[in-house]
Amino acid sequence: MLKLKNYINGRWVAPSTGRYFNSINPAHSSQVVAQVPKSGATDVDKAVKAAKKAFEKWRLVPAPKRGELLYKVAQMLEERKSKVGDLVIREMGKAKPESYGDVQEGVDIGYYMAGEGRRLHGQTFHSELQNKTIKSVRDPIGVFGLITPWNFPVAIPCWKLFPALVTGNTVVFKPSQYVAACAAALVKVFDEAGIPHGVLNLVLGTGSEVGDPLVRHKDVKGISFTGSSAVGSKIGAICGPLFKNHHLEMGGKNCTIIMDDAHLDLAVDGCVWAGFGTTGQRCTAGSRVIVHKKIYPEFKKKFLARVKKLRLGPSYEKGYDVGPLINEDQLKKVASYMDIAKKKDKVKFLCGGKRAEKGKLAKGYFFEPTLLDNVKPHHKVAQEEIFGPVVVLIKVNNLKEAIKVANGVRYGLSASIFTQDVNNANIAARDLQTAIVYVNTSTIGAEVHAPFGGVKDTGNGHREAGGLGGAIDSYTEVKVINVDFSGSLQKAQGIDWGK
Repeated sequence: MLKLKNYINGRWVAPSTGRYFNSINPAHSSQVVAQVPKSGATDVDKAVKAAKKAFEKWRLVPAPKRGELLYKVAQMLEERKSKVGDLVIREMGKAKPESYGDVQEGVDIGYYMAGEGRRLHGQTFHSELQNKTIKSVRDPIGVFGLITPWNFPVAIPCWKLFPALVTGNTVVFKPSQYVAACAAALVKVFDEAGIPHGVLNLVLGTGSEVGDPLVRHKDVKGISFTGSSAVGSKIGAICGPLFKNHHLEMGGKNCTIIMDDAHLDLAVDGCVWAGFGTTGQRCTAGSRVIVHKKIYPEFKKKFLARVKKLRLGPSYEKGYDVGPLINEDQLKKVASYMDIAKKKDKVKFLCGGKRAEKGKLAKGYFFEPTLLDNVKPHHKVAQEEIFGPVVVLIKVNNLKEAIKVANGVRYGLSASIFTQDVNNANIAARDLQTAIVYVNTSTIGAEVHAPFGGVKDTGNGHREAGGLGGAIDSYTEVKVINVDFSGSLQKAQGIDWGK
């Protein structure tokens, strides 16, 4: 068992509160992974002060040099992939290939963003006046608070840390309390790579005792948050009146559309992965499958057969496809939706629907892979984010109806369509109200060099990862610099004033 500490101003320190709580292995709830500091506002304030002081030097380090240091971090993380990946298995519970993939995604974004140190491009503009130049540059914002969830304990922190740091900001990092050991292991890599004191700080604890004072701190100039829409809206309400930069990446109720000309076996593969990968605990999880009526019976039969073959068990053992939910609260939440489905929505359970309690599964937070039929678009299980291994089937008559059903939720992150008709594919890509659209593949599969984020209640317009409109825009302000070397006071727009 690990006993964790905060990382403030280049030192690993105990929390000022002297309090700790346990991080639990979700596959075996009696196993404690780590003792986690239950920090408070005093710890946050110390971290912010360290970050604020470090910012004055870090922002002046040439961006290519910042990138070189971050490249070293990515390289070291890659060397420790199996060690950190095994910790993800123990503390978060996802299957081994996914846990290792989680770390690899962190490595990938690290290498990509390290390269951005030589690509922090601005623009040049022709002036309407003679002997004058105009250019734009990217400036860092200052101290950034990064608040990350538990479902991707390495990848999502890396999505935020690398772009925030390469652009010259300093950071106070508050990870989910449920994956604190993974966060500490990640920060240890930055520390050993030689990150200057105060540039990166880690404060462990709960959302109310660490997250809230971090968001409200007067010297924190920006917040990047990934988590629930409920918490995200509260953060937005705090940051808005303070004119504080805030990047919100929140929930999803993603769909897969299966048209009557779809390659059914491929569609089944995509729906199994989208619905049950990471035990459905992804913001991009494909929890709604919208199927054309002509192929509905055949697709349902094939899909159900595959879901029934999924092997549920502890991820640290070989041979299992689906791991546990993160904790008891999440288990109860998923179960509560099943009660609603049975009593209020009157849907049909094709398989699953309850906690798995046989043998070794009784020791963890396991929930059976669940497939629901006879679901209407307005049902709660088709409208709200369950965040578990639950997929609903919805029958439609045509593409127009499928798109209407797809868009009939409050979220707008990811959507997928399986079809062999190029026209249908392009109509869906145009009309689906999501920021990410996939054709003939699952709703899961973001790549680090393309922007990632959502519309509607999924986000507030900012994006993670690379590409135009990606994370670099979230962590920089654009400054326009005008240089007039005419030797006289020239006025734009042809103004003749004062004569």
